[in-house]
Amino acid sequence: MKNWIPFLLLLLALSSCKTRTTAQNDTNHTRDSINTTKDNGNPKDVNEPVKDKLTFYEHVLVPPKFEQIKIDSKVRVETGSYVPTLDATIYIENDTKVWMNLRALFINAARGIATPEGIKGQDKINKTYIDSDFDYLNNLLNVNFIDYKSLEKILLGRTFVKINDRQFNLTQNAQGFKMESSINQKIVTDEKNREYKIALQYDTNYDLLSVNLKDILSSDELDISYSDWNEYEGIRLPKNVKIIIKGSKSSQILMENTKFDFSRMETPYSVPSSYKKIEIK
Repeated sequence: MKNWIPFLLLLLALSSCKTRTTAQNDTNHTRDSINTTKDNGNPKDVNEPVKDKLTFYEHVLVPPKFEQIKIDSKVRVETGSYVPTLDATIYIENDTKVWMNLRALFINAARGIATPEGIKGQDKINKTYIDSDFDYLNNLLNVNFIDYKSLEKILLGRTFVKINDRQFNLTQNAQGFKMESSINQKIVTDEKNREYKIALQYDTNYDLLSVNLKDILSSDELDISYSDWNEYEGIRLPKNVKIIIKGSKSSQILMENTKFDFSRMETPYSVPSSYKKIEIK
């Protein structure tokens, strides 16, 4: 079986689109550099404490109001094996479901759906399917905290990890805001207990630019970055997203959102009786 299709199905449920250029990477690097200056040309402190923390939290934690969003995307997956560029349709009904369909050369290649109960995906080429809870997606991403709501937030470029004023340091410079965990963040689940070092970068208008999570007890690391934010029907959404997975499993996903639509659509999902179920271990 071609492992890239179920792999992509579940990671597609975890992104909102990105094809990062060299110039954009340089820009992100600059955000962490010290070459910020005041208008008079004198050096400015790189990281200054944020005085109005309430406004910051209101902007980055309050979710957008919507009923449904349809996203058309171009997706590239790099796993070390060849994966063709795919056309994706992602449909999100707020708090209800994330549905996706993948096409390769105008042929339907795969389909998946995520709900608060779990995730399902089918490989139409190899006639196989999966039916699992979110542990499968967490294993693919080398983390242990992804549930349905955090999946929605990742797709829409919202803060998907818990942040607070007691365990994070919030600073600001001319490029925007930075939150870094002051103590390791322990996330306890039924399957695993893990501790992460977490850093988040936001633009001056509070758009999320990047999230980095490092497991302190292993080489596992997850980095998600967003760019080219625009407003669509009163909701700011990123055009580009890049997901980099490092450690026991390494890969990256580059997505470019080409269209946003807010109309309702049908989301059919059924598995033919001839398909073979893949058991998740």
